[in-house]
Amino acid sequence: MDKDYLQLALHTFNGGNWYGWKTHDDNENKIPNSERMQYQHIKIIKDGATIPSEADVNAKIQELKDAEQTAIDKKASGKQKLKDLGLDDAEIKALIGA
Repeated sequence: MDKDYLQLALHTFNGGNWYGWKTHDDNENKIPNSERMQYQHIKIIKDGATIPSEADVNAKIQELKDAEQTAIDKKASGKQKLKDLGLDDAEIKALIGA
């Protein structure tokens, strides 16, 4: 299952649950469900919230992806260091659960 980085990023702005998705475009044409969850279809559902710029959202998405990759890399590095100390895969799994 792919992560929805757009929604993860949007939740970091305006204190969380501040947005929804438009169901119709400016010409009152129905937006298909498969196309609704895109930046251009964001609508504000919380008083006082503002839509962040697309650049800010994209920067946050990249930040989330980078943090996730850093965690993956650190876990792999830690496993390798344990192997270098002489632990086998079963011992490593017993220690860290993976």
